[in-house]
Amino acid sequence: MRTDQEIYNDIGSILLAVVPDAALKVIMRAELSSENDHCKCEFDYVDKLTGNTKWFSAGSRANSDLLDLLVELRNYFVANFNSQEKPFWHGCEVTVDIETLKINIDFKYDD
Repeated sequence: MRTDQEIYNDIGSILLAVVPDAALKVIMRAELSSENDHCKCEFDYVDKLTGNTKWFSAGSRANSDLLDLLVELRNYFVANFNSQEKPFWHGCEVTVDIETLKINIDFKYDD
């Protein structure tokens, strides 16, 4: 099994590959199905010239790859933290700072 850091790096790489050139930050919000078979994703970026947040489409290939990685990450957490409550978390917000290449993921848990 891969480490969570490897999965984070792959998520960041995909987002960096699809974000518009004018981006300062890229933001992805994702909601995973409990069956791990689909994911609802929204993509935004912060424009480096205006500072405004704008929507963009990442494309079907990126969406598919991100679904696979998010499922892998959730399974990693379930396996390594012995969660009694599958699916552990159901969504997340991923932010990548383009200048520093730092990634931050905030997870959404069931209430």
